[in-house]
Amino acid sequence: MAAYILKRLLLMVPTLVGILLVSFVVIQFVPGGPVEQLVQELRGRGAGGEVAATSNVYRGSQGVDPERLAEIRALYGFDRPAHERFLDMLWRYLRFDLGTSYFHHKGVWELIVEKLPVSMSLGLWSFLITYAVSIPLGIAKAVRNGSRFDLVTSTAILVGYAIPGFVLGVALLVLFGGGSFLQVFPLRGLTSDNFAELSLMGQVLDYFWHLAMPLACLVVGSFAVTTMLTKNVFLEEIRKQYVLVARAKGLPERRVFYRHVFRNALIPLVTAFPAAFVGAFFAGSLLIETIFSLDGLGLLSYEAVIRRDYPVVLGALYVFSLIGLVTKLVTDLCYTWVDPRVKFDAA
Repeated sequence: MAAYILKRLLLMVPTLVGILLVSFVVIQFVPGGPVEQLVQELRGRGAGGEVAATSNVYRGSQGVDPERLAEIRALYGFDRPAHERFLDMLWRYLRFDLGTSYFHHKGVWELIVEKLPVSMSLGLWSFLITYAVSIPLGIAKAVRNGSRFDLVTSTAILVGYAIPGFVLGVALLVLFGGGSFLQVFPLRGLTSDNFAELSLMGQVLDYFWHLAMPLACLVVGSFAVTTMLTKNVFLEEIRKQYVLVARAKGLPERRVFYRHVFRNALIPLVTAFPAAFVGAFFAGSLLIETIFSLDGLGLLSYEAVIRRDYPVVLGALYVFSLIGLVTKLVTDLCYTWVDPRVKFDAA
């Protein structure tokens, strides 16, 4: 096992380098980079772009002189060859120095940490609610397969799955966010302006009061996949030969289910926990964050792509790729923890 873990850790290095290399090469061919955007902004302001006091003639259409353009390219590091910039970026990333944003003028780490509370709040609670509801519901559906309860719950979760989260968000805002009907829930932010003045219980209630509508939009469509997966896995185990043998020996149905079926059926669900847990943190929904005015990692990544803020784009990609690779390793190790029969060093 130690040799397997070491080999996986060593393989992460070329994988990360490959991801960054492909992304870096693609970025070189994307039009409208940070230099071009700043030049366009300077032209818009008028690199002599004030209104002349005497003639009232706007001079904003004048271009940027070559010396100023060279200064801008040097400011962003584009005065050096691409391979030098890539190697310099790799060396900084090895020291976990993600650089500074071109437009926010802050460190990339600082920006990620600043936006993380929103993504953590949405991700953590949506993950917990989804699994807390879906797994018991899937088990109940498997036990009552074909019953009216199974039919009604399947219809309900599939209808929820068919409704896009952003459409539900707009509907909730209209109905309960002060749109055309009621003002029940707040429209923006994770907390109220007077959050610090509230009691501990008041702060908890205020926090979940702000999260109610965004979480509803995120989890309603998530129930279907996990619930149906749980149901199908349990049904598959219930129909296996060892269950028939256990019943033939006269074991109580409750013992057969919880002692044998439950443990084996949970293997694919438990081993998916690490990826689902981490993914929920960092796969924030841009549309949900935009609709409810939540400034999280989804909005940060979108703005970085639009503005060609390459340090933020590549830095966020590096962090998420590293977390993803580590999560895949943890997921594989969970197989051996749940089922000791799994051996990675076997032929």
